[in-house]
Amino acid sequence: MFYYLYTLYGHDILFFNVFRYITFRTVSALLTALFISFLCGPPLIRWLKRHQRHGQPIRDDGPASHLLTKQGTPTMGGTLLLLGVTLSTLLWANLENRYIWVVILVTLGFGCLGAYDDYLKLTKNNSKGFSGKKKFLIQIIISAIGAYAVMSIGEPALSTSTSLPFFKNIFIDLGYFYIPFGIFVIVGASNAVNLTDGLDGLAIGPVMSVAACFVLISYLVGNHIFANYLQIAFIPGTGELAIFCGALIGAGLGFLWFNAPPALVFMGDTGSLSAGAALGMISMITKHEFILAIAGGLFVMEAISVILQVGYFRLSGGKRIFLMAPIHHHFEKKGWSEPTVVFRFWIISIVLALLALTTLKLR
Repeated sequence: MFYYLYTLYGHDILFFNVFRYITFRTVSALLTALFISFLCGPPLIRWLKRHQRHGQPIRDDGPASHLLTKQGTPTMGGTLLLLGVTLSTLLWANLENRYIWVVILVTLGFGCLGAYDDYLKLTKNNSKGFSGKKKFLIQIIISAIGAYAVMSIGEPALSTSTSLPFFKNIFIDLGYFYIPFGIFVIVGASNAVNLTDGLDGLAIGPVMSVAACFVLISYLVGNHIFANYLQIAFIPGTGELAIFCGALIGAGLGFLWFNAPPALVFMGDTGSLSAGAALGMISMITKHEFILAIAGGLFVMEAISVILQVGYFRLSGGKRIFLMAPIHHHFEKKGWSEPTVVFRFWIISIVLALLALTTLKLR
């Protein structure tokens, strides 16, 4: 909305020219999302507590301490994340940019799916929720629509391609396989974040570090001068995605205020599925899907730990690789305190995000 003050009055009122700059609007989106989270957080949490008598169901096979410390904590706190990101982006982004709408709609689509899953868990009072197959099918449909939209909006030369880190101007044209590839990226990112969301503050920290990484990537890819200098693909319009990423960071900081241990509210599938889908969608638009795997390496590690655990359990007739999966619970079982696991995993995430950014120059 504020961008239009520049387009309408920028020539007459010089102050409005500040809304022209993506950098200013990105910082403003971050602060706005943070303010929305602080403003809406307390009443939302009170409302969730009133309507969730027993709070989020806790896994019976999880760490025993969780049954004592987390029982009764409300879930669906991801609603706060979605509210901050969506409103802030609508206020500060150029709404004529179609990429913005694709990311918002995919994010909200996964958010609604996650909210329904959280609702079923609460009404059934167990941790199962929505049917896994049905949930997976809906994720595929939303992701396929998002991938097709990227193909349709993007430049013909790059619409079905992906770039490789560490190489100059080398792209792999996937053709019609780009849609299955996009489904894998978006669904994989969404569920990987969902698996990471098992301790207070654990998932939102890495989400913010990856979002910060893509603030810079989106801005550089959308800037012709910087893209040529770094020898990465120039994709017009992607700079506006930095505003969405900034809003995600701001909303994440606001949510963390209430999710820091001991958490007043849990993110739930409402937040984890939508945040992961948003990151996957942005990586596709900027053609840096493999960079997402590096920056979000912590999410990859969590997902792989579950895959290995389940696969080995079935093949070995009941044996396990880890004490418990996802891997953050393994370290809890080994005696690490919850804050220790969270802070050490945050450090890993920050290091991986910085490593991902170095690939922009090391080509």
